[in-house]
Amino acid sequence: MKLAFVHGWSVHHTDTYGELPRLLADRGLLRGLELDPVDIHLGRYISFDDTVRMDDVVRAFDRALHDALGDGKGGIAPFSCITHSTGGPVVREWLMRYHAPAMTKCPLQHLVMLAPANHGSALAALGSERLGRIKAWFEGIEPGEKILEWLELGSTPARALNEDWLDLAPFAGGSAFMPFVLTGETIDSKLYDHVNSYTGEAGSDGVVRVAAANLAYSWLTLLQGDKKAAMTGGGEARLLEYDGKLRSSQPSAFRIVPDASHSGKKLGILRSPTAANAGTKPVVAIILDALSISTKTAYAALAAAWAKATDAEQAGTGKRRRFFQIIFQVTDDEGASVADYDVLLLAGAKYDPDKLRKGFFVDKQSNKHSRERITFYLDYDVMMEVPDDQFGFRIVARPDKGFAYYRPAEFRSVAKTLDAFVDPNTTLYVDIVLRRLVDDETARFGPIDGAPGEFKHVKPSGNLVD
Repeated sequence: MKLAFVHGWSVHHTDTYGELPRLLADRGLLRGLELDPVDIHLGRYISFDDTVRMDDVVRAFDRALHDALGDGKGGIAPFSCITHSTGGPVVREWLMRYHAPAMTKCPLQHLVMLAPANHGSALAALGSERLGRIKAWFEGIEPGEKILEWLELGSTPARALNEDWLDLAPFAGGSAFMPFVLTGETIDSKLYDHVNSYTGEAGSDGVVRVAAANLAYSWLTLLQGDKKAAMTGGGEARLLEYDGKLRSSQPSAFRIVPDASHSGKKLGILRSPTAANAGTKPVVAIILDALSISTKTAYAALAAAWAKATDAEQAGTGKRRRFFQIIFQVTDDEGASVADYDVLLLAGAKYDPDKLRKGFFVDKQSNKHSRERITFYLDYDVMMEVPDDQFGFRIVARPDKGFAYYRPAEFRSVAKTLDAFVDPNTTLYVDIVLRRLVDDETARFGPIDGAPGEFKHVKPSGNLVD
């Protein structure tokens, strides 16, 4: 089995892999796996170049594969791949560009992603200059500005990849393709940056959130309708309507690795395993378990076993908090982005923003390049204890008056419905479509025989056009 290793961004030396390639090759033989490690050094393609985009690297990656693993017939020989961090999205982008959706001739078999930023990283919004001063980021994945744009939570290209990926199932098109995600949620105190709390964020490995790594995610679209609802605090909203069409990703093997952080020699999921400590580093055996899978039945069984192990890991001694992300996008029914708005989470019988339980909220972050998107990071277990089992959110967009404007919108649900939308350690994409209201005084005709007159002081009539 050809086994390609793809590291994160701007790594200057192949020691970033540590002893893992050789450990897998040696220990794989004991399981009857003949592994031939091949390094794919993406760092040499970008090298801190702020002009290089993700699609540039994907094209170079395809060429690198043909050069290293060409089958002599113009194609690529079958191979499996182990990625770290941003390397996971790179290979996924390559797969979608060159082989999906048909997948019939896809040469990639096992895609084992270690701590992948599949839905981005909260650190990316800080910018490369600030990230260069953070140890945890600098040891393995400091990218240029264009790659940072991809990695920022709620980015357009990451969103596009994940929307396209929704229908991609293991063994799609009769291929041997299987995705696996392994990530940690341990913080290495030596890599913690006291200036930025994201490097010590609960539910993350110091760089990537568990929820942002996991390829289990859902997509929900809500349309603002005509039904009215009184808002707590006064005023009236129009309810957001759910059409019952929740889109969910295909089942994917996912596991939280005990005592694994994003990077570093001591706890790093990629670099810390050595010949001396391999027996105490479960990631080695877990990767070999993934590489041993070759059938749909075995893949499903492994995914189930990993889910059970993850549950046990999070429910064990010192029970870990579990989190999820909601990535909101707000547009209007004319297809325009709505960049100026507030999101208020609501709970209780009256859908009150003050009724959510203490500790539910962890973080929110707007996307710098796409202001219509904002990501909320929430405590899953606290959210499942909402008062009266009722949960919702309110969107207050601007302009909220004048010749063209938006009314407040509210989504109202119950905990059971919310539980159907999200699971712990996952991401939910919520697309909200507001109605754009236009006053009939925005455009008018006067009588042809009337006297000329100015109309700069015309005011809205309050009557709306259809």
